[in-house]
Amino acid sequence: MTKKRKKSWDLAEMKRWCIIVSWLVVVALVLFFVARAALHSEQQERHEQVAAAQTLDLEQPGLPGNVKNTTVTYPGFTVYFNPSTHIPNCVVYELTAEESRGRIERHGSFTPDESVKGCPQPTDYSTSGYDRGHMAPAGDMKWSEDAMAASFNMTNVCPQNHALNSGAWNDLEIKVREWAKHYGSIIVFTGPIVNDNPSKIGRKRVAVPTAFFKVLLTSKDGKRMAIAFVYPNKNCRDDMASYVVTVDEVERLTGIDFFGALPDDEENAIEGYSNFTAWEHY
Repeated sequence: MTKKRKKSWDLAEMKRWCIIVSWLVVVALVLFFVARAALHSEQQERHEQVAAAQTLDLEQPGLPGNVKNTTVTYPGFTVYFNPSTHIPNCVVYELTAEESRGRIERHGSFTPDESVKGCPQPTDYSTSGYDRGHMAPAGDMKWSEDAMAASFNMTNVCPQNHALNSGAWNDLEIKVREWAKHYGSIIVFTGPIVNDNPSKIGRKRVAVPTAFFKVLLTSKDGKRMAIAFVYPNKNCRDDMASYVVTVDEVERLTGIDFFGALPDDEENAIEGYSNFTAWEHY
């Protein structure tokens, strides 16, 4: 009789321990999956932070040390303004597909930014024969009333040949919006090319650029690619592909270092190669 009771006790004990072990396994699995989910979330957040930081770095041009500059951040874009020439050194922004579909009508009047030293008045352009040419175009700022208004700041303006402003340069701005829609987003750098002894207009003696550049960076199939354009400040009648240059060429003409945040091998590869056909052939 004693042996039977011990055997019965052993079976009950085994069942109890099986239940305990089963619950421990369940708890361990739950803890494992919770920890894995938390780790994944943390890694994802870190990845997004790194990506955002890298995007921000890519939007920061390296200006030459001898160039005067005041950096002004507006809704939608950043101006690197030169108080000596009274025009931007460069204007930078990211244009997304969603932003390129903005429906706000173009409106606004050119206004000086009184907080920025050297900013010209709209009247400095009067009777000069030059348009007040947007560097960050109003057409790229239709996604926001504030961004639209900011684009009419005189810090965002250069003296531009009227035929260029309303013709080939406008065509290029439209093309950038088309590319933004297709590729999802584009980082855009725009600015003037000014020689050592430029013509000047207005009481402020605003420098007249000899040409304008536009440098674009996007990704295709997970790989970054860039293209650059230089348009003389005159009526340009050739096809758009005729004005394609390498980013290296724009760096030579302006002294600005683009995409310095990229690894050297990638930076060298994309800055030394511009192919209009590659951008057009989706």
